[in-house]
Amino acid sequence: MKVNFMLNGQSQLFEVAPGEFLLDTLRNHQIVSVKKGCDESSCGVCTVLLDGKPVLSCSLLTVRADGHEITTVEGIQAAVGRISDYFGHEGADQCGFCNPGMALAIYALQHEIKHPSDKQIKEYVRGNLCRCSGYQAQFIAIKRYLEDQK
Repeated sequence: MKVNFMLNGQSQLFEVAPGEFLLDTLRNHQIVSVKKGCDESSCGVCTVLLDGKPVLSCSLLTVRADGHEITTVEGIQAAVGRISDYFGHEGADQCGFCNPGMALAIYALQHEIKHPSDKQIKEYVRGNLCRCSGYQAQFIAIKRYLEDQK
């Protein structure tokens, strides 16, 4: 079946199998920043933005994206570069596997909640698991990034 959606600002038409998940569709078309982690919708490495809101692409059927806007880190490279700088300064990334999903969540948070509290920040990114760095350095990096974007 054919599915049409905006991918990083460009209209894309994909031929997909029934029951195909968005994660697989994107990776099959060389969007490799979207990672395959748990396949259980619990780690966040497959996060993309659907109409600006974070969703887990491993549990979203591609047909449900029809007519919508999908954003990956390739579509927000300037913001991702800035977010990455904050993570680097705080020593908040090691292997980098979780970074794309985390960056998309931070980007969405920044646009949804103008002055988030510490609790709101932690709640917003809680579905993005990191197996390397722990979360304190990430939280500090996110907080500093958001404060500097005001």
